[in-house]
Amino acid sequence: MIIASAQFTARPGDIEANVGTMAGLVREAAGKGASLVAFPELAVTGYELAAVTADPGRLALEPGDPRLGPLRAACRETGTAAVVNCAGTPREAGAGPTISAFVYGPDGAPVTRYDKRHVTEKETAAGFAAGTEDGGRFVLDGVRIGLAICYDVDFPDISARAAADGCALLVATSLYGSDGGREERERLFPALARDHGLHVLLANHVGPAGDYVGCGGSGVWGPDGGLLAAAPEAAAGVVTADVPL
Repeated sequence: MIIASAQFTARPGDIEANVGTMAGLVREAAGKGASLVAFPELAVTGYELAAVTADPGRLALEPGDPRLGPLRAACRETGTAAVVNCAGTPREAGAGPTISAFVYGPDGAPVTRYDKRHVTEKETAAGFAAGTEDGGRFVLDGVRIGLAICYDVDFPDISARAAADGCALLVATSLYGSDGGREERERLFPALARDHGLHVLLANHVGPAGDYVGCGGSGVWGPDGGLLAAAPEAAAGVVTADVPL
C-alpha cells in the first residue's frame, strides 16, 4: 500500500481556501499512487486556537459539512482515502470544540471521527475539550489503521492499544514547530514505531501555524524504527512510501 503525508501552510481561518489546497494535495497524492493521504493538525482552519474557540459556530465542523465537499469530491474522483484534521463540533452541550480527525473513504464518504484524547495545556486554556472515546480505528484495503493527534503520541497507551487492536499503521496528524520540534519528532517517531511494531505516518505543518512555525519533515517510519520517507522541512507537498501492510 502506498501511503502519503501532505504538508502545507494553512491560511488562518480560511476553510474554503485550505480545503481547496487539500483537495489539490489529494489529487497529487493519488497521482503518486497513494491509497491514503493524511493532513496536519487543524489543517482546515490552521492552528488558530483562539479564533476557533471564539467562533466555533463557523470554524468547528461536522464530517458532513458542505465546506468539506471539494475535498471529499477529490477523494471520490481519485479513489483515495484521506485523514482530515479540523476543529470538531462539541460532543456535549456547553463543552468546547475538539481537535478532530475525520476519515473519508475512497468514495468520499465519512468513515470515522477521532477526537484528540490528550489536549495540551495551551489547547485547554483556549477552550478545547479532550476526546473521551478511544476509537480512532478504520480499515482500508483490509488493513486496520489507528489514529493519533500530536500530543497523543507522547502517551504510549494510545499506540499500545492500537497495536493490540490489530492495527498495522498509526497515522499521526500533528504540529511540530521549528523551536524544538525537529528534535522531538526525531526522538518520538522511530521509538513509537519500534516499540509497538507499527508503521507510523506523520503529517506536519510547514510554515506559520498559529503561534508556531511548522518544521515540516512529514514522513513514514517502519516497524524497526527506520525512516522510510521524509518531506523537506521548508516546502509544501506530498511525500509517499510504499509499505508492506
